[in-house]
Amino acid sequence: MVTVSPAKRRHPPFGRALAFLLLNLPLGILSFVLITVLLSAGAGTLVVWVGVPLLAFLVLLTRGAGRMERARVFALLDTYVDSPYLPLPPEGQRARWTTRLKDGATWRDLSYFFLLFPLGLAEFVLVVTFWATSLSLVALPIYYRFLPEGAWFFPGYDVRWITVDSAVSALPWAALGVLFAALSVALTRGLAALHGGLAVALLRPTVSQRRRMERSWEQLDGMSAVTG
Repeated sequence: MVTVSPAKRRHPPFGRALAFLLLNLPLGILSFVLITVLLSAGAGTLVVWVGVPLLAFLVLLTRGAGRMERARVFALLDTYVDSPYLPLPPEGQRARWTTRLKDGATWRDLSYFFLLFPLGLAEFVLVVTFWATSLSLVALPIYYRFLPEGAWFFPGYDVRWITVDSAVSALPWAALGVLFAALSVALTRGLAALHGGLAVALLRPTVSQRRRMERSWEQLDGMSAVTG
């Protein structure tokens, strides 16, 4: 019988949450490019059988990447995601490929990596924007004197609603930067927790998948008993 441990959902440590979110964009770009290229090239050349090995490679690549993503989610977010794959038959490549293609976990993995690019882009923009704003305000009492004209103007040099030209006038903005930094920490951990929830939803076995896994293991055990 297949036993599945519940995934642990909690706010991850800040440093690992930040690293996870920043990695999502490059990984999302890579996965989106590979999926698009292999899927389009494989489907376009399927009629002449050239696309068969390309699509087969896409299936293997997706399942392998899914295993690596579960390990990354666990390492950085402290969220364990059980392996959802059906056991492969011990013999026969045709039976093995049939199992891979009929396995719903394969297509949920593919959906996750297809979504990783837009989600990673949105997460990257939010995190970088909040942290850039926070750090620039916190450090304003230090660097304002090195700016053109030795002052910082808001919203810009053309329209000068607010002028910061001394350490005293920069302190309120630094305090606002500290507040933004606190918000940035909460945003970083919250986004990471939400992404971890998405990973759990798409990369873990569903209830029906667990039943299929149990039946598959029972069938394999029966085959082993018959064949000795």
